[in-house]
Amino acid sequence: MRSAWVMHLKPGEEANYKRKHDEIWPEMIDLLKAQGISNYSIYRHGLLLFAHFERDESFPADAGSPEVAQRWQDWMGDHMETNPDGSIRADVVEEVFRLD
Repeated sequence: MRSAWVMHLKPGEEANYKRKHDEIWPEMIDLLKAQGISNYSIYRHGLLLFAHFERDESFPADAGSPEVAQRWQDWMGDHMETNPDGSIRADVVEEVFRLD
């Protein structure tokens, strides 16, 4: 399964966002792999982020530590637009073309 979405940085937070991903926690990598996620990329255009990954559906989507995921979201939330509940705003995008 392939998934893609867009997120928005807050103005002036581009360098902080990049730095945090350069320093991604090993336990976050382990969590993503436990969920069957691979080929994960995030691209930035100004304040717009475009993220894409592939997930092996034979892995449970909720595998790993929800505590790690929550800590990551809390750590990144200061740099990104969030929903009223504090979760990071992520809008799913539709795939309209694919070449394999």
